[in-house]
Amino acid sequence: MKPRVSIIMGSTSDLPVMKEAAEILNEFQIPFEINALSAHRTPDEVEVFAKSAYNRGIRVIIAGAGMAAHLCGVIAAMTTVPVIGVPIKASLDGLDSLLAIVQMPPGIPVATVAINGARNAGILAVQMLATGDEALQMKLIAFKEDLKKKIVKANEELNSVRYEYKV
Repeated sequence: MKPRVSIIMGSTSDLPVMKEAAEILNEFQIPFEINALSAHRTPDEVEVFAKSAYNRGIRVIIAGAGMAAHLCGVIAAMTTVPVIGVPIKASLDGLDSLLAIVQMPPGIPVATVAINGARNAGILAVQMLATGDEALQMKLIAFKEDLKKKIVKANEELNSVRYEYKV
């Protein structure tokens, strides 16, 4: 199957964070590719990737970037495919990455999730794809219902805990 989502990261050191997006895509059975690309070290490859993404069947790009977090914006500037940025906590508690990713110039949007929030990036990619795929939409509804059930169950368990107060 041709990949519909591309997960990219500036370095393989970002894989422990970015694998969470891959796990979500696997859970929803969405084919994806995963690569390391650097806006600074491999700019030519980044350009080829971004400019060919749509024609290769990619419909969402999840880009993780830390420190000099230019990867997300550079890719968004060269493609019409939606880009979801994942700021990686590499330095300054990830605030440098977060600010670099969310402050894109007008016309170059990058949807941005929480620092190290690749799981939510994967879910957002599924939501984007589900807007044109009814079967995927149904899976997403079931996924969200399951999240709700987990909280309800957790609250039931908390209600069964008895506290004894000593006066």
